[in-house]
Amino acid sequence: MNNVLYPTDLSETAQGGMAYAEHMAARFIGSVSLLHVLDKQTAKGNGPQQAREVLDAHRAMLDRAPVEVILREGDFMQEIAAESKSGHVLMVCATHGPRGLKQSLFGANILKLVRKVTIPTLVVQKHSPQPNMFSTIVMPVASHTAIDRLLDAVSFVAKHFGSKVHIYQLIRPGEDASPELLENKLRMVNRLAAEGIPHKIVEEPSHSFSVGFSWPTIDYAQRIGADCIAIMSVASEEYRYIADAEKERLLTNEPGIPVLCAH
Repeated sequence: MNNVLYPTDLSETAQGGMAYAEHMAARFIGSVSLLHVLDKQTAKGNGPQQAREVLDAHRAMLDRAPVEVILREGDFMQEIAAESKSGHVLMVCATHGPRGLKQSLFGANILKLVRKVTIPTLVVQKHSPQPNMFSTIVMPVASHTAIDRLLDAVSFVAKHFGSKVHIYQLIRPGEDASPELLENKLRMVNRLAAEGIPHKIVEEPSHSFSVGFSWPTIDYAQRIGADCIAIMSVASEEYRYIADAEKERLLTNEPGIPVLCAH
């Protein structure tokens, strides 16, 4: 079955994001794996029993797809990365945003996490819109050599939801796009056409000075009412020096637009 992995820290934010995991699994005609990782402190005493009780309560809230509960002990990033290799098609993860606790996978470490897992990840926030039918996906053009991985993820989601994909390119005055970026743009167009996925090419002039790409992308997605932004979680050579800050800004964007990541 098309299983969706959902790591949870058992917080209210994670509980809200759980609805996204169920929504995706139901649309994929799949199932959900709820994963919680106990650290050294919470693994003591009644910690495991309390976590199991909360997980079982959360499982009882989900009735649109079969649910499996997984409780592990260890380093949360290592355990989640290891579990991502066990046949899941997608991971859904809820982030507390840039002010989340440093030790939490849902705070400042979210970018590190999505780079460690072996499957595409959908990052959502507490205020991400529900329900979300993923009618429109904004995919910024990028020069990554592994762009096919993002195209695989976008195509998979778009086919199940009937999405239209906007291939978004920011045009800066006096700046020529690299050959790699233009090649990937054509690759995006050809792949979506071959898959029969509705798509639109957007070439938007930059109206203000901006070295990065996150703000214009978020602004465009918000203006058109996009349901999702699709990005590579790793840096391209072209923007490596600013990539981490830009990608963190996208993952924790203020409007709460879900972000689909691949690497």
